[in-house]
Amino acid sequence: MPKYLISFPSGEMDVADGEWEQVVEDAHQVMRDAKAAGVYVFAGGIEESVPPVRVHADRTVEPGTYPQTARIEGGYAVLDLPDRETAQEWAARIAAACRCPQELREFQHDPES
Repeated sequence: MPKYLISFPSGEMDVADGEWEQVVEDAHQVMRDAKAAGVYVFAGGIEESVPPVRVHADRTVEPGTYPQTARIEGGYAVLDLPDRETAQEWAARIAAACRCPQELREFQHDPES
C-alpha cells in the first residue's frame, strides 16, 4: 500500500483558549484509531526548540538547514493506506482534530521500505 504524509505547520492551528486539552485528546484519538486500523506508521510534532543541523558524509555537523526546508515545523503523520481517497478521509479526520487543514503528500513506492 502507498504511504501518505499528512502534515500542517504549527502556526495554522486555530485553537481557542481553554481548548488545547481537547485538541490534544482529539489528535491522540485519531492516531489511536489509525493504530487500531493497522494503518499507522509514524506521527509526531517537530520539536521546534531544538535547532536543526545538517550532517555530512564525513560526519561533520553544520548548523542550519537547506534554504528550501528552513520552515519545517508542526505536526506530521505517516499512514499506510490503500488509496488517495482513503488518505483524504484520514487527513480530514486529522484536520478536524487539529483544527486546521492538512497537507497530503504521497511517498514514492519503494519495495525496500
